[in-house]
Amino acid sequence: MSGSYLPSEYLGIFLFILVGIAFGAVTLWIGRFFRMKRPYFEKLVAYESGNPPTEEPRMRFSVKFYMVAILFIVFDVEAIYLYSWAVVYDKLGMFALIEMFLFIALLLVGYLYAWKKGAFQWGK
Repeated sequence: MSGSYLPSEYLGIFLFILVGIAFGAVTLWIGRFFRMKRPYFEKLVAYESGNPPTEEPRMRFSVKFYMVAILFIVFDVEAIYLYSWAVVYDKLGMFALIEMFLFIALLLVGYLYAWKKGAFQWGK
């Protein structure tokens, strides 16, 4: 075992990734020969829920949109951890309960910080 050791458990993962990439590349390549190639004006116009576009597609968005997206991700991840913790709570015991209270407290501090900074107010 001198430097070139590759565990055999990774061989299946490597083959799975290789087959996935090859399948995607081959299907895109084959689809190239069968797809329709008739572009026209209406097909090339940006689609906005059936309405004609009113502004440029490269317009600026407020930072509030990004703040809401980040907060959504944070609290969504919290829900994932809470669910998985609740499933195995019987096996973890009191230590897990204390750890979860610390986790919730930390998220509450983040929530209060975002609230104080006005991240939940759309009007400003």
